[in-house]
Amino acid sequence: MICWVLYDIQGNKARRNVAKYCKQAGLYRVQYSCFLGTLNGHEKDTLELQIEEEIDEEVDKVYIFPMNKSELQSCILMGQAFDKKLVSDEVRALFL
Repeated sequence: MICWVLYDIQGNKARRNVAKYCKQAGLYRVQYSCFLGTLNGHEKDTLELQIEEEIDEEVDKVYIFPMNKSELQSCILMGQAFDKKLVSDEVRALFL
């Protein structure tokens, strides 16, 4: 499944760790506090647990939105948007 992870985390250490966990899970950073990519159910659950341990539930906000590829393809992207094929693993590597 494709997962969006969006967050607004006040603490610098917690925010850095959440970004690190998202990258380690194989997600792509599409904006400063927004990651997107393909995860299986176990990877999503693991990421959820890692994030849950980092955040302060009284002040921080984290959203994990699963979606399928057809829903991603129907998303409207404007401006300097990311490559849908890269985040849905249709393209495995991007060479510049």
